Amino acid sequence: MPHAATTVSFSAQPPLSALLLAAADAILAVQQGRSLTDVLARTDAALRPGTQALGFHAMRQLGWADEIAGLLLKKSPGARLSALLRAALTLLKPVVESLPGMPSYAPHTVVNQAVQAAADERKLAPYKGLLNACLRRFLREQEALDRAVADLPRARWNHQPWWIDRLRADYPEQWTELLEAANVPAPLALRVNRRRATREQVLEAFQAEGIAADPAGDVGLVLAVPRPVTQLPGFAQGWWSVQDTGAQRAAPLLAPRDGMRVLDACAAPGGKTAHLLELADLDLLALDVDAARLERVAQNLDRLQLRTPRVALRQADAADPDAWWDGRPFDAVLADVPCTASGIVRRHPDIRWLRRAEDVARTARLQADISDALWRTVAPGGLLLYVTCSIFPAEGEAQALAFQARHPDARRLPAPGQLLPVAIGATPAAQHDGFFYALFAKQG
Repeated sequence: MPHAATTVSFSAQPPLSALLLAAADAILAVQQGRSLTDVLARTDAALRPGTQALGFHAMRQLGWADEIAGLLLKKSPGARLSALLRAALTLLKPVVESLPGMPSYAPHTVVNQAVQAAADERKLAPYKGLLNACLRRFLREQEALDRAVADLPRARWNHQPWWIDRLRADYPEQWTELLEAANVPAPLALRVNRRRATREQVLEAFQAEGIAADPAGDVGLVLAVPRPVTQLPGFAQGWWSVQDTGAQRAAPLLAPRDGMRVLDACAAPGGKTAHLLELADLDLLALDVDAARLERVAQNLDRLQLRTPRVALRQADAADPDAWWDGRPFDAVLADVPCTASGIVRRHPDIRWLRRAEDVARTARLQADISDALWRTVAPGGLLLYVTCSIFPAEGEAQALAFQARHPDARRLPAPGQLLPVAIGATPAAQHDGFFYALFAKQG
């Protein structure tokens, strides 16, 4: 994905018309409840990088595009044409130069290529004239159309109204900053695998390839310009993993030591699992309810060369220990529980459109069930680290307080608590996503 707003040359890439159509299909899939991650996994490899760039950009501007499209197209001849119109509109909207990662194209190129995309599809071809008229009207009347939607919450903030209202209630002094930060593309952050390389060695290898990166945290690196990870030195050798610097705080909080018996519940895709194993030689069990996602944990551990006979992976529901626990207590439990993922919207901009207001209460109930079940498995004197990638207090501090009230033998220890995303005005190395951390010791 481009790091700065630039005019992109397509001389060695698929035509913009094909990318616009793929991005439109991605928009349509998200509106139908499918994640961009799933859509991109099924996208033709030649189209995938460009579709991701356009799709992510569209997700960050989709509320505005929806409102503008509603003014231009009173009656849509179909969902796919409407999605194509929205994809094109997001590329015609001037982007803020201070926000890296926003692609930019000449307006006439966007219009011509969008019309070509319609012409190339049998079911859309009859409407290419309508699409052309809508886009050219937008270019003629852009200022007036922008004014017409300026006060509409979806257009102003590019989030659903319930999400905006919730942030306003939870963070009355910071809600606008949080919404604005959500539209800043996140830098590529890595965690060096200290069992395979030092940060200095990785930096030296990057510099030899002309790749600029800065240290972050204890073992992190942040690239100035994102690149495909498989093209970075050390990928195949397992020198590093992709992990946000905010997420890199999890494993050290459990203070892993050689010989400890550790449970990583809800482990996929395995970033925190790997970090634990990089810090100490552990007797570790990694659980995940999804077999396909658990396979990703296995693949990541294999690439990092962290699989040992003492590392076990098991498909199981963390909320049902009777189905998987052998009765031997764990010295440390990492409870990275399911959540709305409201803290990682920068990296997954489709989340804001996939979630529903009722999801917060639903995930909160699930988090309580999992945390209570896992507490049974913690040894006296052992630790449980509750983690979410959410910024909604209902999934964070409210959960921690309720957990402690339900479990008198839980003593809360120092931990970061709520980490809000850091983006605007911060260097790439200082940026991170939103997480919540609560650490408990079991008295006994």
